[in-house]
Amino acid sequence: MPQDSASGKILLTADRTLMSDYHKNIFVGFGTCAPPNFIPNWLYSWLFFPPIKTKNGIPVAAPYGLRKIEAQLLSEGFDVLTVSPKHLKKYISEAKVLGIHVMDPFGLGPASTTFAFVLKKEPFLAQYFRALLASPEIREAKKRGLRIIVGGQGVWQFLYRPKFVEQYGIDCIIAGEAEKVIGKIVRAALNGETLPQYYKASAKEAPSLEEIPDIAKPSIDGLVEIGRGCCRGCQFCSVTLRPLRWYPHEKILREISVNAESGYTNGVNLHAEDIMLYGSKNTIPNDEKLIELHDLVVKKCDGMGWSHCSLASVAAKPKLLSKISEIILQKQPWWGAEIGIETGSGELAKKIMPAKAHPFKPEEWPEVVRTGMGLMHDNKLIPACTLIVGAPEETEEDLNKTIELMDDLKHVRSLIVPLFFVPMGKLKNEEWFKETEMTELHTELLVKCLNHGLYWINELIGLSFTGKWYRRLISQFYRVFAKVVSYKVKKAGIT
Repeated sequence: MPQDSASGKILLTADRTLMSDYHKNIFVGFGTCAPPNFIPNWLYSWLFFPPIKTKNGIPVAAPYGLRKIEAQLLSEGFDVLTVSPKHLKKYISEAKVLGIHVMDPFGLGPASTTFAFVLKKEPFLAQYFRALLASPEIREAKKRGLRIIVGGQGVWQFLYRPKFVEQYGIDCIIAGEAEKVIGKIVRAALNGETLPQYYKASAKEAPSLEEIPDIAKPSIDGLVEIGRGCCRGCQFCSVTLRPLRWYPHEKILREISVNAESGYTNGVNLHAEDIMLYGSKNTIPNDEKLIELHDLVVKKCDGMGWSHCSLASVAAKPKLLSKISEIILQKQPWWGAEIGIETGSGELAKKIMPAKAHPFKPEEWPEVVRTGMGLMHDNKLIPACTLIVGAPEETEEDLNKTIELMDDLKHVRSLIVPLFFVPMGKLKNEEWFKETEMTELHTELLVKCLNHGLYWINELIGLSFTGKWYRRLISQFYRVFAKVVSYKVKKAGIT
């Protein structure tokens, strides 16, 4: 297997907002979705996306998706090196191909569009992505023949920015799971062949478990995938279009070891669309497999978090959640996960996400949310929740139901973020929700979410940095930020 060297022909990177460990608290990364504001940019970036530590320009950790591509290219014998965007100049002179990982390159994602509406500016993540492509070292390398290949969850946004693709000389954009296609595209790039401008990996090109390589180097915040795909079938989500696959314990533990043995460790963040469904073949959690997984993982880590789980899975198995909580809380006082509430209306749930409530009926969704959120609160699982604003076929009654739900959740320890509807998945041909369509009910919902967050923020800040030596200092910065937000909101007459 080739060794890292400055003469590597393939470089991999991501912009500054993605090449950060967010003070080893992955949910702090949501701050990248906000635009510049009343806090000086240098201070805001340090608070929410400080640059990852490097050694000779090589990051100690990198985004998980980038690590998967790196591992695949290494397994195929390519000379590949992942570098920090700040240190590209040091390595790019010999590069023939530059791979760039993206999540929300133009700020068109739901969180970014919502923040942009509130503050009327372009989000940081879009600014830093553009700055990366516009950097002198990349512009000069393009003149020498550098081929640029882009991949990641945010590639769908390039379909809305064709002039950007042309202006910055992006040669190929890869959508979907790329393990089985990245090698042939990179090989073609190295050989000077014509590349497809937008390559969408088909379902047949989705890798099997055996074809997905283990990461070879550490992932940011110890992220480790335990499965891919989702069986819920929500119409607004693209992940549901992928086949469901669960990794065996051995594969998961090997990747945990990659992070731990590097010395870059802060626990493990398990990643799947619904952690509670690990090992299951449908929407009913498999108690034995989930408990066994957590028993194994907790022995190898200092702490643990989840990327996502569903409220229906939690509500369906309260005793299982309690058992998992008991295992996780052996080493920490709480853990977090991202949760999709999306709506408080059973009727709207039936239209756009009928299986999200399963094994319950879609019209029971509001009660599923109340039950699931209450169980999370009792078991010290702190959710960062999303609500969809402006979904297709949304009515005033749907909005009123969601507002009522927010009132019922006010005593649940959580963050709840309203997101403008963005056409994705089976709803990709629907219209975007625009700020000009905001009604008084939409505004009322946004205000309730904001007040909910401000109510819980001090406790959440304290919990987020428990045990860190710099806890007092950084907690004070976040608390001041929250107080200023609260002041400005009240001054604007929004609350």
